[in-house]
Amino acid sequence: MIEVSSLTKSYGKSRGIDGISFSIPEGQIVGFLGPNGAGKTTTMNIITGYLSADAGDVKIAGVDVLENPIEAKRHIGYLPEQPPLYHAMTVEEYLDFAYELKGVKSGQQEHIGSICQMTGLSDVYRRVIGHLSKGYKQRVGLAQALIGDPDVLILDEPTVGLDPRQIVEIRNVIKEMGKSRTIILSTHILPEVSAVCERVLVISNGVIVADDKPENLAGAISGERTLLARIAGPRDGIQSLLRGQDGIQSANHLGEMETGSHDFVIESKPNIDIRKPMFAALAKAGYPILMLRPQDASLEDIFLKLTDEAVAHEKPKKSKKTSARPQQKELDELFMDEEEDE
Repeated sequence: MIEVSSLTKSYGKSRGIDGISFSIPEGQIVGFLGPNGAGKTTTMNIITGYLSADAGDVKIAGVDVLENPIEAKRHIGYLPEQPPLYHAMTVEEYLDFAYELKGVKSGQQEHIGSICQMTGLSDVYRRVIGHLSKGYKQRVGLAQALIGDPDVLILDEPTVGLDPRQIVEIRNVIKEMGKSRTIILSTHILPEVSAVCERVLVISNGVIVADDKPENLAGAISGERTLLARIAGPRDGIQSLLRGQDGIQSANHLGEMETGSHDFVIESKPNIDIRKPMFAALAKAGYPILMLRPQDASLEDIFLKLTDEAVAHEKPKKSKKTSARPQQKELDELFMDEEEDE
């Protein structure tokens, strides 16, 4: 559904994104993560056709965004970080305006009514937008993105500034929308990615540094398997046995959580499953295992490690000559400040 190929964008001498490529199939919700200034907003602006690239291509449903922008944009619904709302309008007036602006041909009242039902706006349909809570304003922004029934939704920080209840409500709306659409979700709220997204793209310094399912990223940053174990017996005896076991890289004591037992964080060497031999050795020594479960790195840990590694390996970039598209030359200076504030 979305195909990004060798996308490059520079702002003067500074490289915003550097030859990034990825594809997203139909019906997938993808989290797009990265520190401020990493290139997230630039990438999304290019995908939506708001900004042109110096080099590379973007296709939406097989349509090139630059060569056929009007047709490509028919497939896209976009919610920027600050929803483009007219606060003096009612929800009804605003959605009617968006409907006319997008040139939608389906039955207007039925189309807008179904969107309001999906986004939970039916009860505030005739209220002035400026009088709504921030959560409802976000819903109005989502509703305008859905007008025209686009195949693709690009959502930039859709829950920023919301309270916990509003965040849960918006997440549920996004998951409902994702049943029939491809969604790119840019966010700084990492638990949101785990709750909503099937896949994560991490960008740092203008390049993609990770692309996987959230549950697989822990393995992507290290070849280790980490276990949390509660074992009955003397601390020193257990720790000595664990550290002497082949395949175990480390065994660190966490404390005595139950009388007569001790908790340990145990890390195996890369690509080694130490559970069976560890169990046998502990049973032979008379140290029963009371609890054993994997302890994967959190998404926050993964994000920090990936982006820190990208910064550590980053070399000063020399300006590359690319076949700049003519209309982009005049836009470079215009968008430099926007990318710096990203």
